This record gives sequence, structure tokens and C-alpha cells, in this order.
Amino acid sequence: MNSIDPYERYQRQVILKEFGEAGQQKLLQAKVLVIGAGGLGCPALQYLVAAGVGSVGLADDDTVSLDNLQRQILYTVNDIGKSKAVSAASRLQQLNPDIKIIAYNERLTTQNTLTLISRYDIVIDGTDNFSTRYMINDACVLLNKPFVYGAVSQYEGQLAIFNYKKNEDDPSVNYRDLFPQPPNDDQVLNCEEGGVLGVLPGIIGTMMANETIKIITGIGEPLINQLHTYNALNNQVYQVLLSARNETRSLIPENETTFIQTDYEWLCASSSFRKFEIDIENFNTLLRSDDITVIDVREPDEIPVINEFISEKIPLSQLKENLAEIKNNTIIFFCQTGKRSLQAAQWLFDIFGETKKIYSLRGGILQWKKQQAKQPV
Repeated sequence: MNSIDPYERYQRQVILKEFGEAGQQKLLQAKVLVIGAGGLGCPALQYLVAAGVGSVGLADDDTVSLDNLQRQILYTVNDIGKSKAVSAASRLQQLNPDIKIIAYNERLTTQNTLTLISRYDIVIDGTDNFSTRYMINDACVLLNKPFVYGAVSQYEGQLAIFNYKKNEDDPSVNYRDLFPQPPNDDQVLNCEEGGVLGVLPGIIGTMMANETIKIITGIGEPLINQLHTYNALNNQVYQVLLSARNETRSLIPENETTFIQTDYEWLCASSSFRKFEIDIENFNTLLRSDDITVIDVREPDEIPVINEFISEKIPLSQLKENLAEIKNNTIIFFCQTGKRSLQAAQWLFDIFGETKKIYSLRGGILQWKKQQAKQPV
């Protein structure tokens, strides 16, 4: 334990009338798991650790990259290429050496999620993909764990508390009551595709920490059965009341066995689109062909700029008007992460069918760039 007086550390919140020493003791005894140490997870982790949550777990199998630093302020340029979980845990331990911080540098799957979540009192979802979010929700329902949800896109953020009720007889709303079925992963733009204002995850992530502290200590009115939406451009805020729906309960696995057998990535994937995808190795091979057109369907101002190979720039929004420019028999579409290029491939296939060979670069140009950077000089 550090020699710093714990009362002095937490004194500003202990003197709050509603909070007091009893509230601080509840925090010190609490165990919170933050899944995802990215834009949402970083601020949530910082404020939970600073507030004195006794045991904090953070799970993330990703590494730090330069484009993270615009919003993931736990990291610096010195952390690029390093494990997010390990780097974040090290910095957080410096912030508060008196609490327990556990880093899980691993990908969550149906094989380990239930075991991991069962060790904690509350789960915070800082992920950025639907397959993991639905898996977390279903696991929290099975284990009866409160689930603090947050999401951001471009200039708008959402926040809610799922699977939690103040009174035993109250209905308990879960994420599937709001969104019963996951969208295909090509239907909704993530932050890599649509962008995000760097400060927005900080706002929503801090609010997620606030809701977690309210649940633990019993103060205030947590966002139970409510969806809170915030717009960073105009500061407009609105809340929607949520209701539990009997029909959505059947969508959740009945027990641990069926949970482990559920393929969440498949549920969020569009199988009809996957036939167009090619990996980086095949993409590089096709680049050496003559009868080929490579089309960048990103908007004109999107980066990174591509100069490693020849490509035509036709934004997805203008593809239909530029059909005459597509003359070769082999066409490869690419975008940032592979979502819009899949849409382009499907649309072109609907027109030409099997008369042209149509492909989409899996993982997009961002993944291609990362792969190229690893190649030996």
C-alpha cells in the first residue's frame, strides 16, 4: 500500500453529504470490469480508478496505434505497438497504487466471457463492434450482472444501464430490448468508417463511470431503463424510456452451454456479402494482373492517401453515376475497413452478375497499411 493517506485522496467526495465514508467503502469493496480500453474505456477507467473502485479489470486484445491517440488519452506515442491492456494498467496503477488493477490481454469469446464476467460486480462495455456487445449483454443477463452501455459515432453518443433494477419486483431491461437483433456489420459505420470527434468518447466514457459510481454507492438516479443521447455539435440531450419485452428474452441463450455454442460474429455478419471478400495476400497478387480495376470508394478527403498502387477514386455515393468508368472484367473495391467496399461489390454484382469478377478487400486499406508496415524492407 502507498503511504498516501486514503482519506486525503478521496476527501473531496467523502465530504459530500449523500456520499460520505459509507459511499467510499462501497467503492473500495466493488469490482468493475471494463471491456475495451479504447475511446470509451480510457476515461471510464481513469475516473473509476481515481475514485477508488477497489478492483478494476480491463480486457482488450488490441495494441496502441497512432490514430488512437486523438481520443484514447491514456496512451502516448511511446505506447504505439504495445498492448492496450498492459499499457493502460501500468498507467492506472501509477494513478492509484492502492487498488487492484487486472489486465486481460485477450480477446473475449464465448469460451471465456462468462468466467471473466462472473468475477466482477458490474460490467462496462467500451467495445466498438456489435458481435462483442451482444455477447456481453447475453452473458450479463445469464449471470445477472449490471451492464453499463455506451456508444459513439461521429458527433453523437449514447448511454444506458441494462440488466439492473433498484427493486426486486421492477422489470429489468437488457440491450436486446432496445435492439433485438444485431445489424449486419456492413450496415452500420464504426468510428474507423464514419469518424468520431475526439472529445465525444471522453464525454460518454466519463458519464459511464458516473453511472457506475451511482450504482455502487446508491446515490442519485442512475439511467435505469433509459437511453440517454448526447449531441456534441449542439449540446442537445434527450432521454427515451425503455421497457422490457418478453419476446426478446427468447433471443438470449438459455444457459452456459447454449451461450458457448452461439456464434456472435456469424450473427453480425452478412453471409451473402462475404463471398466477395479477399484477404491481403490475394489482393496483392491480383494487383499484379493486367485486366483489373481497383476502386477506392472512400470520400475524397479521407486518409490515408494511397500511392502504393494505381486505383480509381469513386466514392460509394457516386458509384451509380460512374458506372461507365468500370470497364475491366476484374474489379476490386476497397475503403477504410471493408464495409463500404462490400456494399459496392454487392451493388455491382446485382448489375453484372457473374460476367465480372468482383472483390472487396477484407479489413480495408487501414488493415492493408498495417500489414505492409510489418513487411521487411
